[in-house]
Amino acid sequence: MGWYDRRTRRVRDLSCGDMRIYLEFEVRRVPCRSCGKVKRERLDFLADNPFHTKRFAHYVGRQVTLAQAPQAAILYGKFHVMRHLGEALDQVRKSEYARLSGPDRSFIKGQKYTLLSHRENLTLAGRQNLRKLLAANKRLNTAYLLKESFGQLWDYEREGWAQRFFDNWRASLKWQRLKPYEKLDAMIERHWHGIAAYCRPENKVSLGFGEGLNNKIRVIQRRAYGLRDEVYLRLKILTWILLEL
Repeated sequence: MGWYDRRTRRVRDLSCGDMRIYLEFEVRRVPCRSCGKVKRERLDFLADNPFHTKRFAHYVGRQVTLAQAPQAAILYGKFHVMRHLGEALDQVRKSEYARLSGPDRSFIKGQKYTLLSHRENLTLAGRQNLRKLLAANKRLNTAYLLKESFGQLWDYEREGWAQRFFDNWRASLKWQRLKPYEKLDAMIERHWHGIAAYCRPENKVSLGFGEGLNNKIRVIQRRAYGLRDEVYLRLKILTWILLEL
C-alpha cells in the first residue's frame, strides 16, 4: 500500500497553565484495502469538530456545564456507547473477512446489516442467516454476544452492581484476541463515571429529549451560519423549548 498526499492540520488541545496548546500533525490520505478508494486516515483523538481534540472538547463542555448547572451530572447515553460497540463488532467482521477464504468467507459476505441490526428487527431469513453466520465463525459469535450482553448495563439501579457487571464483562475479553474490543474497553474505563452515573435513581431519565435538543441547536447554528453571540443563541434555544412545551 502506497501513501498518497499528506496535509498538515492544526488543532487546539488542553492548555498548560495559562498557555494555549496547539497540535500540528500530518493527515495522510491512503487507498482503502476494502474498496480501493483514497480516504483520509481516521484519528481517534480528534473530536467530531476537527479543530480540537476530544479531551479539549470534554474539558470545555464540563466547564460550561459547571458554570450554568453546578449540580448537573454528566451522562453518556446508551445509544452512543452501543454505537461504539457496533463499530467494534464491524471491525471484527472486516478482519475475519480479510483473514478467511473460500466457504468460510462466504458466510460473512454481505451480512453486515444482519450482524449489526437488532435481532427483533430482522426478517425470518435474516435471523436464519445470523444463526448460520454465528455458528460458522467462533470469533464473530463471541464478539456478537459481547455486544448484545453489554446492553444489560443500563438496567442496573446501583453503581456498584453496574461496576460488577462491567468487571465480569471485561474479564470475558481475556484470551479472545479481539483488539477492537480491547480498545473499546479502555475507552469505556476512561468514561466510566459518566456511564455508571446513569444507574443512580435521580439520573434515570430519558436521554431522547437531550439528543433532540442537541440536534435542534445544530440546526439553529447551521441556519445562522454559526452564531457568535452566546446570549442570542441561548435566547433562540429557550424560545424553541417554550414553543415545544
